[in-house]
Amino acid sequence: MTSSSVLDLAPVVPVVVVEDAADAVPLARALVAGGLPAIEVTLRTPAALDAIRAIAEAVPDAVVGAGTVISPENVADAVAAGARFLVSPGWTDTLLDAMKGSGVPFLPGVSTTSEVVSLLERGVTEMKFFPAEAAGGTAYLKSLAGPLPQARFCPTGGISPASAPSYLALKNVGCVGGSWMLPADAVAAKDWARVEDLAREASRLAG
Repeated sequence: MTSSSVLDLAPVVPVVVVEDAADAVPLARALVAGGLPAIEVTLRTPAALDAIRAIAEAVPDAVVGAGTVISPENVADAVAAGARFLVSPGWTDTLLDAMKGSGVPFLPGVSTTSEVVSLLERGVTEMKFFPAEAAGGTAYLKSLAGPLPQARFCPTGGISPASAPSYLALKNVGCVGGSWMLPADAVAAKDWARVEDLAREASRLAG
C-alpha cells in the first residue's frame, strides 16, 4: 500500500458485493483502470473470500480490502485471503482487538459521538461513518470536527455522486464509500467498460 492510510488512496472506495467470484478480477481491473485502486469487498456473500483471494492474486494494482467485518473469524479469514485493509459497520472491544492484531489497516464503524471518543481513547483516529446519510450526513460530521479534530472518516451509506463532493469538502473526511459505480445491470451484463467509466467519474470527485 502506497499509503499507510486507507483514507488517502482515492476519494472514493467502491463498496462491492460479489455474487459470482468469476466477476471479481474483471470488476477489480475496471475499477483500478478508472482510478479507484482501493476496493472494499463486503463479506455478505459466499463468494466474498474467493473474490478477495482472486483480486489479491491477479490484480496487483488493486488494494483489496474486506468490508462487513463483524467478528474475529471474519478478520482472520479476510487477512488469510489477502485483504489489505478491513472495514466494519460497527465495533466491539473484541472485534477491535482482532482488527488491531491483524497487521493491516482498519476502519471501525461509528455513528455516534461516544463511539468516536471511545475509539480515540484506544488510539484509533481513522473510522468509517456508517450509515452516513441516515446518521446525520455532512451536518453531523461537520459538528464533530470542532470538538474531535483528530478523528478522520470514510462516510459510507446512502452516498451518491451528487452528495459525495459535499462530504469530501469536509476537513475530517478522507474519502467516501459507495457502490454507485457498480450498477447491478452493468455487473449482470459484465459491462466492465461502463464500470470503468463510472469509476473514472468517481475518481474525479473532490471537495
